[in-house]
Amino acid sequence: MRNFLFLALAALCFSANAQDNFGSAFKQINKEVQTNSNAYANLKDASSTIGHRLTGSENGAKAEEYAYNLLKSYGCEVKYQPFEVESWNRKTISVKVGPSSTAMKAVRAVTLAHSPVESKVTGEIIDVGNGLDADYQPLLEKVKGKIALIYLGVLPGSPKGTGSLHRSEKTAIATKYGAIGVIIINTVKNGVLLTGTASVTGKLIPIPAVCIGLESGMELKEKLKTAQQFSTIEMTNFSGLIKARNVIATFKGTEFPAEKIVVGGHLDSWDLATGAIDNGIGSFSVIDMARTFKKLNLKNKRTVEFVLFMGEEQGLLGSKAYVAQGKEDKTLDQVRFMLNYDMTNDPKGFSTSREEMEPLFTAWGADVVKIDTNFRNLFLAGASLHSDHQPFLLEGIPTGGGAGGRLPNNSGPFYHSDGDTFKLVDEQGLKNTVRYGAMLTYALANTGKIPVQKQTEEKLEAFLISQRLKEPLKIAGEWRWKD
Repeated sequence: MRNFLFLALAALCFSANAQDNFGSAFKQINKEVQTNSNAYANLKDASSTIGHRLTGSENGAKAEEYAYNLLKSYGCEVKYQPFEVESWNRKTISVKVGPSSTAMKAVRAVTLAHSPVESKVTGEIIDVGNGLDADYQPLLEKVKGKIALIYLGVLPGSPKGTGSLHRSEKTAIATKYGAIGVIIINTVKNGVLLTGTASVTGKLIPIPAVCIGLESGMELKEKLKTAQQFSTIEMTNFSGLIKARNVIATFKGTEFPAEKIVVGGHLDSWDLATGAIDNGIGSFSVIDMARTFKKLNLKNKRTVEFVLFMGEEQGLLGSKAYVAQGKEDKTLDQVRFMLNYDMTNDPKGFSTSREEMEPLFTAWGADVVKIDTNFRNLFLAGASLHSDHQPFLLEGIPTGGGAGGRLPNNSGPFYHSDGDTFKLVDEQGLKNTVRYGAMLTYALANTGKIPVQKQTEEKLEAFLISQRLKEPLKIAGEWRWKD
């Protein structure tokens, strides 16, 4: 059986090479991006003239206009896709910790998004380790009325195979067990503070949630081993409905215009810094892919849409709006593939949710290697959540993007932090995202047949279970299948 499968895959690879001859187009894309890419210069300019790109803020609106005007200047057919979003902004924050409610000292902290508009709680702190459901089982009723202390990732020394959840999912579990507040310990050294949403729905949560630095958090964990600790969390925030806009550049297909390849990256960022890495490097790569297609006058059998999503950080709001609109106007079934570029840098291969794409992706990748041997033609198959591919994935649509790249200049620790600035960006890494992403887009738009279809509900359920995504989707209230 194994030999049969190997021969079948080999035959598919041969077929892919036989049906697709994209080497010439790949070379054109490579030369254009290496010589004329605007991504680095545009991101530098946007970082200095706009700053952060928080959805719902004045800066967010400026970013939408900036992307629209750039694409228009390149000659693209571009439009806004407006949607209404519940905007959230932090205002004031005070976190104090101490051995009693009358003997506390201030601790540096940042509010996690979608915390209440106004909140002041004082309570005993309870250590719930990694913040997984299993961590609450020995505690149960003891959590009620207390402030949960949670490690953001997986604690060193945790049992082998211990999984992790998103900060929003950990907050949802703490709320379920009756916690009155959440303190999340960042995993990055030197007191770096991380922000991000603490809501699985993109709506306000009922309890305040904050992040503190690694050193402060681990010191607090040690104190809790021998004595009680208390905390007061006091905050004010803003929340209200506003209008935001996705920005879409469309390249109509010549043979299969009703089949669509969506190439997306979120334009918005958090407000602690300029969001150069998250997700300037992704969104400005997508803009430059569109520029490259227009400059080279590339023809596509399928329609290609380059989409700059807003509201990703606050709950995938822009991509959810895109999918909802597609359902409403009955065009969502036209989407044959969605490529997502979120913090993508210097990819070494291609990734996808569907392993059936391996023959095609590696065949195209082999052509890329002929142009640049730094591209290692890696192939990764699997599914994950918490970026703009998710709403498409949950509709059974195949998703993918770049694989195997590394963030530049040790920028990983500054994710969602006040250190996410333009100085972390690497120009060649950015160019590599653009050129390899444009090549993959061109191939998907022009291959004779895409071998995967939208999954049926039955197959999608089984697939999500196989990818271990049932639990986080249930926590988020997005699991629509019966147990």
